[in-house]
Amino acid sequence: MNFINPKTDFAFKKIFGSAESKEILISFLNAILYEAQPVIEDLEIIDPYLAPKIKGVKDTYLDVKAKIDGNKTVIIEMQVLNVESFEKRILYNATKAYSMQLTTGSRYSLLNPVIALTITDFQMFEHLETVISRFVFKEKSFLTDYLADEFELVFVELPKFDKTLQELETLTDKWIYFMKTAQMLRSVPEELGNVPELRQAFAIANEANLAPDELEDLERREIFIQDQRGAITKATRIGREQGIQQGIEQGIKQGKLELVVRLLERRVGPLSPEIQTRISQLSAEQLENLGEAVLELTSVSDLTARLQTYFS
Repeated sequence: MNFINPKTDFAFKKIFGSAESKEILISFLNAILYEAQPVIEDLEIIDPYLAPKIKGVKDTYLDVKAKIDGNKTVIIEMQVLNVESFEKRILYNATKAYSMQLTTGSRYSLLNPVIALTITDFQMFEHLETVISRFVFKEKSFLTDYLADEFELVFVELPKFDKTLQELETLTDKWIYFMKTAQMLRSVPEELGNVPELRQAFAIANEANLAPDELEDLERREIFIQDQRGAITKATRIGREQGIQQGIEQGIKQGKLELVVRLLERRVGPLSPEIQTRISQLSAEQLENLGEAVLELTSVSDLTARLQTYFS
């Protein structure tokens, strides 16, 4: 058997955000948020995944959104690439989910707690050794809670998890192991298969159960991620090589520019000198933004319209 990679946003939403994923998500969230205690007994998946709704592109930064215990919102994101300002995007999505509960004229007392759960395939907090970290608002000197239980950021850093299959002890261990290694497995290990929800997750992740459109979407997303990783690696290398003459910052921008142009030409065809000149005028942050949006573009006119937003 071959299993799709749960670490891609497409696969993550299919496994945890499909209509049939309710029990899977309950088990996963209890394991990650509540140390495998059955705190969550029921939930509602908001905007469940429906194939082939997602065309290989992250149409929203939130992979899964759910209501738990009737009033608490959990927003969940799987992030493979460590892109610029990612930590700010997490805050934006979390605060947006909190504030958008109210309509004009509504009372603030109607606001309900929000948990932002982020799973990363890279290390975010190198000074912390724990795989799972939790952040809340506290008074700076005395660490007194502000809005206790109202707002929480939870991170799971997959690279920090190094347990082998034989070392798995808790349900939390098993879910993190699934997230990190499912794509490399060729059968369901007994240690994981004895958990009904994990067994069901493997069934959804089985490539044999995917429609042709879904397999195509998955392949496109995997290629996109690999291209982006390559862009980051090459941009860093070029930046270092050109740092002596041009400065590291300019070198990194040049590397990003070359990679973005290559990705765009692969996507929409040859670019005119005028368009390439306009792209070269973008800042490093705008180049990264354009690179992330490549799969949303289907023609040169789409690209022209996108570029216009940067110069308006």
